Amino acid sequence: MTVAPVPSPPAVRTPASAPRFKRADEWLRSLGNIPPHRILLDPPPGTATVDDVIRLSDHEDRGVELVDGTLVEKPAGYIESVIAANVIRLLGPWAKAGNRGLVSSEHGMIRMLVGNIRMPDVAFVRREDLPGGQAPREAAPQIAPALAVEVLSPSNTDEEMRIKLREYFDSGVRVVWMLDPPTQTLRVYDGPDRFRQLTRDDVLEGGTHLPGFSVQVGALFET
Repeated sequence: MTVAPVPSPPAVRTPASAPRFKRADEWLRSLGNIPPHRILLDPPPGTATVDDVIRLSDHEDRGVELVDGTLVEKPAGYIESVIAANVIRLLGPWAKAGNRGLVSSEHGMIRMLVGNIRMPDVAFVRREDLPGGQAPREAAPQIAPALAVEVLSPSNTDEEMRIKLREYFDSGVRVVWMLDPPTQTLRVYDGPDRFRQLTRDDVLEGGTHLPGFSVQVGALFET
């Protein structure tokens, strides 16, 4: 009698380990040289997971991003929150009118291609890019917004935002709006290194990815 060989169990895929650094300055540089007070130490940096982000959001209402196994608090000033609300107020009716997709706020967690969790201040996902055309039920879905919006805070660094821009575009985001409250200017990125800057007197057009949307930049900064 021939005995069939027992198949080997499928290989278990484990997530890539977080980068290791010999010095604290190297570690901070990898996070974009953000102020240390924005880094959470529980769980220890390098060991945090998506579940930790979800727990902090659900039970402590904290906006925290996951960056290479480290929890990084997202700065949330009052003025920045008002400006993000302005974007939602102006973008929402356009999205709803044509059943174009969904607009999420600053607590909308999105999983990047590299596994990090980002929380853009506002995001718009086209209906055709949603699984089955419906909002995902998981807390931190891997989806590609057509638009991600970041309202800059004083503790954001240029290096941090450059890292975030690369992650956004590598993960399929098509355009990023970066709003700077002190100067009331807006940068429209169509790639991590390509942008045009608008002032409050300019008109922001949605272009190919947000067809038909138009607003004067100053309206986004109303307080």
